Amino acid sequence: MTERLDLRVPEALAGERVDRVVATLTERSRAEVRAALEAGGVRLDGAAVTRGATPVAAGQRLEVDLPARDDGTVAPEPAVAVTVVLEDEDFVVVDKAPELVVHPGAGQREGTLVAGLLARYPEIAALAPLGEPERPGIVHRLDKGTSGLLVVARSATGLASLREQMATRAVSRTYTAFVQGHVAEDRGVVDAPIGRSARQPTAMAVRGDGRPARTRYRVRARYDAPYPVTELEVELETGRTHQIRVHLASIGHPVVNDARYGHRRDARLAEGRVALHASALAFSHPRTGETVRVTRELPGDLAALREGASA
Repeated sequence: MTERLDLRVPEALAGERVDRVVATLTERSRAEVRAALEAGGVRLDGAAVTRGATPVAAGQRLEVDLPARDDGTVAPEPAVAVTVVLEDEDFVVVDKAPELVVHPGAGQREGTLVAGLLARYPEIAALAPLGEPERPGIVHRLDKGTSGLLVVARSATGLASLREQMATRAVSRTYTAFVQGHVAEDRGVVDAPIGRSARQPTAMAVRGDGRPARTRYRVRARYDAPYPVTELEVELETGRTHQIRVHLASIGHPVVNDARYGHRRDARLAEGRVALHASALAFSHPRTGETVRVTRELPGDLAALREGASA
């Protein structure tokens, strides 16, 4: 994005080089100003100037096109497809596609769910000052390779309520997971703290000095072919980064197609797509207090994984 500045040369800078004048008035680096000059983005009294050494006179009109400052906010992107499951004045529940990143980060700045939501619900931008500018309305997230339900705030009331519900663990989140091998117990709880991996800085791990984390699971089905797999219903009691993936891997049953925490590659799933789907979500309505329950069936790729398995 480009920012156009319309300035007047002050008396104090009369006779100075145009590049120095632009840098002084805009508080931009000499490199940014030089790039603007070379691109024809600097005009004196309407005429483009390309030589930085060109002198200026007091009172001259100086028009400058410079890249907009990065304030951390996200630009709306109408091209990003967003599947809306439930819409309310205070929140929206979406079904996130597995290839979609929730918000900008070091690995991806554009094409995020947030950008698509801002195009559809521009009022969400007003929530940026109430938290991290890159995550307006976001109260929880799903990993890129995970699909399913995500609730996003649309109003300050919705944001405050959903944040509190997340902090007090009042939001119910249920997932469907396909994991490697046969899980022996029909039900179980993984209660193990999670922290940053000492061996892989971008991964998480069960660590004694990590943050408390609890994951409940229940076996839905066990399959033998084309390889041993267990379908689990998983409930989060906490919400740590990669929690389900880390916890299930720690008990010897990593999520299918999870290259980071497992080793089972399934050609039926796209690279980077983990066999994990946020299938149900329940929380209290921010204004009425009534329980909001939303469910979502498995998407096509995971449904095919289930249909192709046999007991």
